[in-house]
Amino acid sequence: MSPPADLTNIPKKHKAAIYDKPGTLSIKVTEIDTPEPAQGEVLVRLTHSGVCHSDYGVMMNAWPALPAPTPEGQVGGHEGVGYVAKLGPGLDNSPVKVGDRVGIKWMSAVCNACIPCLSGRDASCTAGKISGYFTPGTFQQYAIAPASYVTPIPEGLDSASAAPQLCAGLTVYAALQKADVSAGQFVVIMGAGGGLGHLACSLAANGLGARVIGIDHGSKKDVANANGVEFFIDFTQTKDVAAKVMEITGGLGAHAVLVLTASNAAYGQSLTFLRFGGTAVCVGVPEGEMVPVASAAPPLFIFKELRLVGSAVGGRLQAIETLDFAARGVIKTHYKTAKLEDLAQVFQDMEDGKIQGRVVLEMH
Repeated sequence: MSPPADLTNIPKKHKAAIYDKPGTLSIKVTEIDTPEPAQGEVLVRLTHSGVCHSDYGVMMNAWPALPAPTPEGQVGGHEGVGYVAKLGPGLDNSPVKVGDRVGIKWMSAVCNACIPCLSGRDASCTAGKISGYFTPGTFQQYAIAPASYVTPIPEGLDSASAAPQLCAGLTVYAALQKADVSAGQFVVIMGAGGGLGHLACSLAANGLGARVIGIDHGSKKDVANANGVEFFIDFTQTKDVAAKVMEITGGLGAHAVLVLTASNAAYGQSLTFLRFGGTAVCVGVPEGEMVPVASAAPPLFIFKELRLVGSAVGGRLQAIETLDFAARGVIKTHYKTAKLEDLAQVFQDMEDGKIQGRVVLEMH
């Protein structure tokens, strides 16, 4: 895709959606000053941004684990795709050039010096900057990012499809790796028709050759099935979901479970789906008071040798690999587009469970 013809004609102000009353569903679309890139930074002219449930959680101050409330005037968003419009000082010999199409992720900048960074798990950087939380995010037309941490977008992958891969696709790719999923294994995807879920189903089935059991509301069945689900379970119509999983898997249970929904009830069920040596991966962050996983009794872990692991998002290499899957058509984003001015309604629809797949904002 070609950059806009007026890419280097940078305005002094640009349009952005800000959280004007954090803790409530209140968004103001306004004009803010366009920033100047500092040493080692680039200014990105954003064209698209996916909308993630994490954005809603940050706006609503719904996660007690975060160190501080979201500040008033915060620009949210962390699935941004656009074109490099300007280079900051010190980038004369940088491989990133004006006109390059790049992505901005949940972790917008990292320190490269902490233990997670040195371990190749830069997405968990202890000093990292989170896009949309105390760092201006991607619900705006221009954003700053380090040249060393933006993600190149492959040719042939349209920007609207690429945007959700920077968090949703990347997150489930990392989670499947932590579950050590391989071909022919049974994988349960809880939240199979959601923004993360449909990509997890597609990647597990089409990318890894796994047998996918999708669990979600019946309204999400078509999206889940279209993305590689072999067995769909409507949790609203199934009396005993665990028994159904056992029936599908010949009484043994699944090799892995990915909990992609922000539901304590889902976490409470997850370990009951597993076979001997199985792994449950915690991904979705429940809102409100922190609640232990109900089914995580020590004897269950001891006698079945289970694993329960956490997975936030993936790092810079995993982001490149995820986008490569998408560029080759192995995984495809199921999405609809909306305007920046529609963000509040998108969040409301998200909270009401009306969204299938992902919503991507167009930054006109």
